[in-house]
Amino acid sequence: MRSTLRKRVTVQSGGRLEIMDPELEAGEHVVVLISPVKPAGSRSVWQMISEGLTDRLFQTARDVDDYLAEERSSWNH
Repeated sequence: MRSTLRKRVTVQSGGRLEIMDPELEAGEHVVVLISPVKPAGSRSVWQMISEGLTDRLFQTARDVDDYLAEERSSWNH
């Protein structure tokens, strides 16, 4: 069994994607997952934690839960 292929591609006009790899065989069935790359200016939750969260103070546990739910939801888009 071969390993999973990971390719970085650019969306072309009309939302078209092109993936080419010599390991893929004509007629082979594959699953393609699309995960957009975050803009360079955005920060992940891990970056904020490593920076000490100096610009974000949570008042309650509910605030933390709401923030984490929002972060997780952004991962799926």
